[in-house]
Amino acid sequence: MSLPALSSPGVSPDELRVAAEELREAPAEVVLAWVERRFGARAAIASSFGAEDMVLIDLARGHAPSVRLFTLDTGRLPPETYELMDVARRRYGLEIETFFPERARVEALESTKGYFSFKQSIEERKECCGIRKVEPLRRALAGREAWVTGLRREQSVTRTAVEAVELDATHGLLKVNPLVRWSARETWAYIKDHGVPYNALHDRGYPSIGCAPCTRAVKPYEDERAGRWWWESAENRECGLHVRR
Repeated sequence: MSLPALSSPGVSPDELRVAAEELREAPAEVVLAWVERRFGARAAIASSFGAEDMVLIDLARGHAPSVRLFTLDTGRLPPETYELMDVARRRYGLEIETFFPERARVEALESTKGYFSFKQSIEERKECCGIRKVEPLRRALAGREAWVTGLRREQSVTRTAVEAVELDATHGLLKVNPLVRWSARETWAYIKDHGVPYNALHDRGYPSIGCAPCTRAVKPYEDERAGRWWWESAENRECGLHVRR
């Protein structure tokens, strides 16, 4: 694996190469334990409280207890997501760091372009995602050395090349994806076997849940992320949080 130099002082390029190789096929528990040893509270789990994120939260309790947890509240999340946040907070004794979009930018967007500008074009949708998600993520990652996500290769055509440990060149830190090799079946088996709470929308045909206006239930023959920005082609269905260079 050929990787560019890491701009963050947290991990050297050589250490990154070694970690990427050693953890490529490692179980999620091993990957999380490595994050705990190497970074502790300097790392954070980014959670939208989907099924994968709930698995990560449950696993981190035993294998990475020092790793922080944050979420991006776009202001347009379904009520079921907020309800799950409270359930998770009580169940795991969590402190959830919450990052909102900048008020002035949201006000300007809605005042000038209305409330559904994101449906007009890919550019308009990415502008909305940039304001509500990408900019808050930048603030959420400030001062961190690594962030942990629930990305899985099976989720969509835009995620097939994701590695367990990789460089996030956009933010200049390490990105860790412990569940990268998991299937949806494995994810849900873990949830059922361990009694992990999950978003009620999953039982209504929503395998992937984001902002309420941008998420719908999927049909049995559709892929997991077909309900996200369904008016766009599959290769465009990312919000900008997981840009790979």
